[in-house]
Amino acid sequence: MAERWATFGIDLHLDPTGPGLRRGLTDALREAVRTGRLAPGTRLPSSRSLAADLGIARNTVADAYADLVAEGRLTARQGSGTRVADRAAPAPPAAAPSPRRTPGRLPYSLVPGTPDLSSFPRSEWLRATRRALAAAPHDAFGYGDPRGRPELRTALADYLARVRGVRADPEHLVVRPGFADGLRLLCEVLRARGARTLAVESYGLDVHRDLATRAGLHTTPLPHDALGTRAQEPGTADAVLLSPAHQFPLGGALLPERRAAVVDLARRTGTLILEDYDGEFRYDRQPVGALQDLDPDHVVYLGTASKSLAPGLRLGWMVVPPSLLPAVTEHGGLTVGVVEQLTLAEFLTSGAYDRHVRAARLRYRRRRDALVRALAERAPDVQVTGIAAGLHAVLRLPPGTERSVVQAATWHGLLVHGLSRFRHPDADVTPSDALVVGYATPPDHAWAATLEALCRALP
Repeated sequence: MAERWATFGIDLHLDPTGPGLRRGLTDALREAVRTGRLAPGTRLPSSRSLAADLGIARNTVADAYADLVAEGRLTARQGSGTRVADRAAPAPPAAAPSPRRTPGRLPYSLVPGTPDLSSFPRSEWLRATRRALAAAPHDAFGYGDPRGRPELRTALADYLARVRGVRADPEHLVVRPGFADGLRLLCEVLRARGARTLAVESYGLDVHRDLATRAGLHTTPLPHDALGTRAQEPGTADAVLLSPAHQFPLGGALLPERRAAVVDLARRTGTLILEDYDGEFRYDRQPVGALQDLDPDHVVYLGTASKSLAPGLRLGWMVVPPSLLPAVTEHGGLTVGVVEQLTLAEFLTSGAYDRHVRAARLRYRRRRDALVRALAERAPDVQVTGIAAGLHAVLRLPPGTERSVVQAATWHGLLVHGLSRFRHPDADVTPSDALVVGYATPPDHAWAATLEALCRALP
């Protein structure tokens, strides 16, 4: 039988002998937060103290706290204890949109592609900067090698070989200010060498297609197969842009036989493959190695720290085939600050980058799981796909509803994109209604409210 427990100023109703004690405690605390009986900023007792007060196991309390931190209702920081999140107060009841109502500022962005900027490791980055500057030689602050600082190229080559299976000689690695800049540079080099066409995936970022177009290349969509069973045939394209580890935005990985077919085709036709690797954050599958490992002479590997750290750092890189390296270095001068390069090199070699990625992976997985649970409870007819890796999920919608759902999300204060936004205008595919929901950007304290607003917008 459920009992009434008075502790830290509120009443909790739970059965201390029941099999679902963790869930009961979690539900009781959640209800106390939702109703305002636990006000924003309230500091909760330690798990040890509350366990002793209730006469239950400490792990049960710790697990309940962890569940609510993952939902964004509580925050847990070393030195300040566990507190009710500042913005975890109950959301107002949903109201039907009025024709005269205009949406105000959009407080929560679910646009994919940006990490949680509040979790940028400032202290660790600052320590790495100090160590890097103390150890840097005087010539590091000169004009330098257009490929980038040797410290960073060496550190990146080691990391990429260890984590992603890239065959990277530091001599063939070029540092650029982000993925998009590297892609722009490659497109301009290819066009100068006589290339005319870049084959791209049927679904992808329009900004990448626009970069190719401005460089003078025509983009043509590849045959689309969501299951990844069809060999990509770029036809007469001079180069092909692929994201084989985690296709954006659908989220699939290129199957082994398809990977082999693509590389074999590149060898036979001389087609250059531009590999966009997006597999840093994975949750339900083993790491997918880089396509570049199959043939470094026909694959350019592109990477960036924009999602793993922050886009504002403007740090990206390319592993370039030897035959293409002179044209790349001659065409684009160095545009990445030396301090940022030296700091990232130190961050990689000290192990701080690995630790940051592990912590971020756990945090994003909790967010993803909270999203899946909320949809299962509130919108069971919405199918969630593409969640094995990355920082976004694809929410499949009933036919003909994508536009109205995006509008409803706007009314509820969310910025979200439909899948149609990412489809190549010439793609020979049957349109599919869906949302592409990025779950990394909203801060922890806002995640529960964001999920609530999203569920209200769904059919």
